[in-house]
Amino acid sequence: MRGGLTAKGQATRRRIVEGAAAVLREKGVTSATLDDIMARTSTSKSQLFHYFPTGKDELLVAVAQFEADQVLEDQQPYLGCLDSWEAWEQWRDVVVKRYEAQGDQCPLGSLFLQIGRSTPGTRAIVIELMCRWQESLAAGIRALQATGRLPAELDVDRRAAALLAAIQGGVSILLSTGQPTHLRAALDQGIADLRSAGDLVA
Repeated sequence: MRGGLTAKGQATRRRIVEGAAAVLREKGVTSATLDDIMARTSTSKSQLFHYFPTGKDELLVAVAQFEADQVLEDQQPYLGCLDSWEAWEQWRDVVVKRYEAQGDQCPLGSLFLQIGRSTPGTRAIVIELMCRWQESLAAGIRALQATGRLPAELDVDRRAAALLAAIQGGVSILLSTGQPTHLRAALDQGIADLRSAGDLVA
């Protein structure tokens, strides 16, 4: 449907999604109602179902996509220009700050728990998020190779995948304990390992 919307319609749909995301963060996925979302976004029920014909689950999937996009957006501009060690350190600080602020509540995880990973589109959102995140990290590693800071023979995709896996492990522990210690350690060690590889450059 999104492709058939006018510019005004796309803006309205986005406003509904962003408003719904705010409501879900405040009230929780299980407690928030469509009435809450309609009140926040000044939307009528007919208007809401115009943009999300199948109802709440469809809206929740749209919000999940918004939250997934936000994960990467919150890491900018550093994630998009990891071309120096300083940029990597700044990116590290932004990631830690983001998840410290989030604490033990994960909007994206809560959404997937509510709508189920079998709901059409949900698994694709996770796969797309992880692919985009890993590709951004790989681009950063290649940028360091291009400037001679890392050896050309370094397995970029493997390094990026390992770093992403370490981050996700740290985030999972943070969500369980509320403590960012493991996330900090994962990022610090991942960047340190890259630097060590850079020391091998003649």
